[in-house]
Amino acid sequence: MKDSLYITSHGTLSRLGNTLYFINKDVKKPLPVNRINEINCYGKVTLKSGASSMLMKMGVPVNFFNKYGYYEGSLYPRLQLNSGLVVVKQSEHYLDPDKRSEIAKEMVLGIKHNLLKSLKYYRKKGKDVDPYIDIIKKERVEGDVPQLMSSEGRMWNAYYQSFNTVLKKFKMVKREIRPPTTELNALISFGNSLLYVSALSEIYHTYLHPSISFLHEPAERRFSLSLDIADIFKPLIVGRVISKLVNNNMISEKDFERDIGVMLNDRGKRIFLKEYQNKLETTIKHPKIKRKVSYKYLMRLEAYKLIKHVLGDQEYESFKAWW
Repeated sequence: MKDSLYITSHGTLSRLGNTLYFINKDVKKPLPVNRINEINCYGKVTLKSGASSMLMKMGVPVNFFNKYGYYEGSLYPRLQLNSGLVVVKQSEHYLDPDKRSEIAKEMVLGIKHNLLKSLKYYRKKGKDVDPYIDIIKKERVEGDVPQLMSSEGRMWNAYYQSFNTVLKKFKMVKREIRPPTTELNALISFGNSLLYVSALSEIYHTYLHPSISFLHEPAERRFSLSLDIADIFKPLIVGRVISKLVNNNMISEKDFERDIGVMLNDRGKRIFLKEYQNKLETTIKHPKIKRKVSYKYLMRLEAYKLIKHVLGDQEYESFKAWW
């Protein structure tokens, strides 16, 4: 499987002959473009026209993030997989309130299951998370999409408050996004942004349209289906990465800097990205397809299940961790 490439330095992507290079004042590094799934730029990166053409022909998207780690946009190749039928059926399921609510409800059930699975994991490690487990268990998953979104929000709030018990440092007072004003909020925002783009990358390799979503409301300037899929996996990917980095003292106050808000510095980003990539590449034996698959590929399987659902082949069941 191809790997994601993360660029945290400022520089230029340039093509010389048939080779792609990353160039700045300190380095001229050839990049193995045949083994790259996507390029994620966290520094100020300029693309030369030759590099852009090469990457588009090879189907490699380039994603750009601002200094806080928020996703800003992508240079995307033309869609490699096209199916008018899938997009039409996907749109029909969004436009029909009952069909949309059915999918959204199943997504929230998956989120609830994985939040509880994550908290029970910490309970086994001696963390007193029972109060947060009780709050999430009692949350009813029913109603229309706005009601489902409200239920999801309350569950996430309980989960984030549990970090005060789970983590050895960095307190959670309240979840803040733009900009984060604490180290913990900066970690969560950075991780969530990474997962959003990972989900987007997996959707890109299917027939689904990334702007037509079911739980989150489609909006301009974002691929909302990526938010739908990413939320299902957040507790098991972003949450676990953060707890490992913090509780094993792999990241500390010196890995942040303050501007308008709090953000990871270059060193902090590199530490987070390395652990995040390790988590995405972790494999689990899948009970249905009878082979090991990575966390990253699980997101693509989620997209495949949605395709089967909108085509009427198989009812959608969201990912629920079984281990």
